[in-house]
Amino acid sequence: MIQLSFRRRIGGRRRRLLLLIILSFIALFYKLSCTNIVIFSRPQPEQAAIWLEHANHIPLAEHEELVATRLARPLVWPEYVSPQWQVTLEQQHELNQVIRQALVTRLGKESNTKEEGLWNSRRQKVKDATKYAWDAYSRDVFGSDEYHPISHTGTNHTSNGIGYFVADVLDTLLLMGLVKEYNQGRDFLVHHVSFDQRGTVSLFETTIRVLGGLLSAFHWSGESDQGILDLAVELGSRLAKSFNTSTGIPPETAILRSDGMAYAYMSSTAEVATLQLEFRYLSKLTGNKKFREQVDKIMQVIFKANKFDGLVPIYINAMTGNFTGDEIRLGSRGDSYYEYLLKQWLQTKQSEPVFREKYDEAMDGVKKYLVDVTPNQRLTIVGELVGLLGGRPKFKPKMDHLVCFLGGNLALGATRGKSLAEISPLSLSARDREDLILARELTETCVHMYLDMPTGLAPEIAHFRHLDRISNTQPPFSAGDQILPPGGDILVSQLDRHNLLRPETIESLLILWRITGEAKWREYGWRIFESFEKWARLESGGYASLADVTVVPPTHQDKMETFFVSETLKYFYLLFSGADKVPLTQYVFNTEAHPLPFFSWN
Repeated sequence: MIQLSFRRRIGGRRRRLLLLIILSFIALFYKLSCTNIVIFSRPQPEQAAIWLEHANHIPLAEHEELVATRLARPLVWPEYVSPQWQVTLEQQHELNQVIRQALVTRLGKESNTKEEGLWNSRRQKVKDATKYAWDAYSRDVFGSDEYHPISHTGTNHTSNGIGYFVADVLDTLLLMGLVKEYNQGRDFLVHHVSFDQRGTVSLFETTIRVLGGLLSAFHWSGESDQGILDLAVELGSRLAKSFNTSTGIPPETAILRSDGMAYAYMSSTAEVATLQLEFRYLSKLTGNKKFREQVDKIMQVIFKANKFDGLVPIYINAMTGNFTGDEIRLGSRGDSYYEYLLKQWLQTKQSEPVFREKYDEAMDGVKKYLVDVTPNQRLTIVGELVGLLGGRPKFKPKMDHLVCFLGGNLALGATRGKSLAEISPLSLSARDREDLILARELTETCVHMYLDMPTGLAPEIAHFRHLDRISNTQPPFSAGDQILPPGGDILVSQLDRHNLLRPETIESLLILWRITGEAKWREYGWRIFESFEKWARLESGGYASLADVTVVPPTHQDKMETFFVSETLKYFYLLFSGADKVPLTQYVFNTEAHPLPFFSWN
């Protein structure tokens, strides 16, 4: 009887159409749930009001236990005097103010038309800058791997090029709604690029820029562009030959044709440990388990190798699988190893805890050995260890601009990408709070590296005043170092004063804005963007790197890095957009700012 009644209710053409619509909604809901899209993710005001009651909570006992456990572990080098950075009670209270403000803002959230209009106009300026950069590239050297905007020339990594520039910027064009430019780039890649070429390419750079760019473009174009996916599969298959070594640790270069493999001996730690997001997603898309197995094997070898309280030297021996080298740093050759530990855990929806465990262990090592505070400006820095091979390493108060990724990474790990307005203060562990505090302090330092320079743009490397804990004195600095601001703590050497238009600080500003809701991160970003526009923009078209950020006006270098469009401008655009544009709870950025979706292996 129920079945008969149901059929009567849906009888006729219109009723069948109604049923089809209902079933379509059910299917859509199921698909959204399977892709980890949370439809009703934000808390109701009543919930936020309850959470507000706990905004002053500080888990002191848990924090003391966390610090005591870290300090109880013997120093790897007994004679090394560790900075032993710790969070202060003042910083704990300051974080509570940030949490409180996030919840208060959530409770009284109303559309501010004037403010939205301001940020919309600023976002449009970033879009205009992106088109300005693309138009110059496409006018002068379209299809070339690299662009030299002053001489209006291009260069290639192989005889015919591999679509290096176009593939890297493709998803930026799509996310900004530059459809004509996107189609121009997409058609070039699909119809004119072949990876069947002689010569070698950087395994790391080609993976993060070209393969990562193709995979992101495939996803953001609706996962239906077979031409883009075919290119990604072909490139991934050719690059994957580099994994066929005795240990599974690849060399730094890859041979695209199947006529040999580069010699594997000493590889950069960051480079071999920053292939995983791309190849694991490629494995998910194609169902080819080999892609995943090969990059997972790299991590297995790394996890077995000896470390220093979670910290690793910047080289690994591809023949033995053991770390080597004289330095530990989170700058060049070290940075993205730590970045991808967290991001592999996030990419597969936190289903592989080993990555989070190794990440937390590494961050404990960072806090124990590498974090210090400068004497005058009280800038929190992440330095380096040098002299490992001699058994008596020393702390070096030096930060590559590359280190500025870490603030965003720490914040991302602390809340798993959620805004402080969307979680209970009680759900933040002592470690989460510590990571958030360090994230904010470190990113402030990175902002100083910009705003304390006469051009408002950061040098490639900064050194800092430092109190030596053995002599209790400040080591002398070279006469060639320039101290900025006068009486401040940032020392810039002559060889380190260039700016390549890097993205790391902007990435951290984006993540901290999304997570804390503090307006200052956006405002910092706008000031930096204005400095890029003032000093890096060329009247003849495009943008160029700067030779010296300490002089006004600065001279230019004849290079517009692909990452300026792929990363820096993309992060600016998202910083000035709403949080629903590439949500951090559903996407993970590879180290070249290509947003890839979370997924499950099943």
